[in-house]
Amino acid sequence: MNRRPTLLAAATMTAAAVLSLSACGGSDGDSKDNEKIAGTDSNPGGQKEKSPSPKASAADGVDRPEIKLPKDVKNVFEGGKTGDPKKDAVLADHERRINSIDEAITVDAKTHPALKFYSSGEALLTAADYIQGFRKEGKSFIGTTRYYDRQVTFLKEGVAAVAYCQDATKTYPKDLKTGKVDRSIPESADDYGFYNTRLKKNAEGTWQTESVTYVEEATKKCMK
Repeated sequence: MNRRPTLLAAATMTAAAVLSLSACGGSDGDSKDNEKIAGTDSNPGGQKEKSPSPKASAADGVDRPEIKLPKDVKNVFEGGKTGDPKKDAVLADHERRINSIDEAITVDAKTHPALKFYSSGEALLTAADYIQGFRKEGKSFIGTTRYYDRQVTFLKEGVAAVAYCQDATKTYPKDLKTGKVDRSIPESADDYGFYNTRLKKNAEGTWQTESVTYVEEATKKCMK
């Protein structure tokens, strides 16, 4: 049993699944198809809903939605400061994108503005499908996920790629109905992943992830 499902490269959402997702604020607007896809409108555990995250202006002047993860959910990003301001900016938005997905899975709120803010196109569909997978199973997760060996490559003006490893060995599935956490799952190769992502800087200055590819043959190098 996997602690967390693999975030695959292509979304496999049905039309019904797409329509079941509520829109949330973002600055992209490149695709009309994206308007119905950000964040889920489901209420995990039937608890009282929280208000949408307020906006928070960053040092770069971009008006960003705030992301808040539960106290028992933590993402550790290694190598966030490369010494190159351009690469650091890409990595910072890459981190926010991952956090936005985990917020949508683990935080009880009607909408999650950050999800669409940091994802677009195929990557937004993939993220929505990933989140819906947890909802359908009545699951969430707790624990710490490590992201490391992150490498930034600039492909052309306004386009970059980030390759990275994921270690989810310290995360555990949580049943949304009972609140029970399953800590009995043994560590396995399925807890590691290697990903290639493509990001594009939009007009507002945000590096949005537009595609994600899981590279199975490279995953073994992440097991360290």
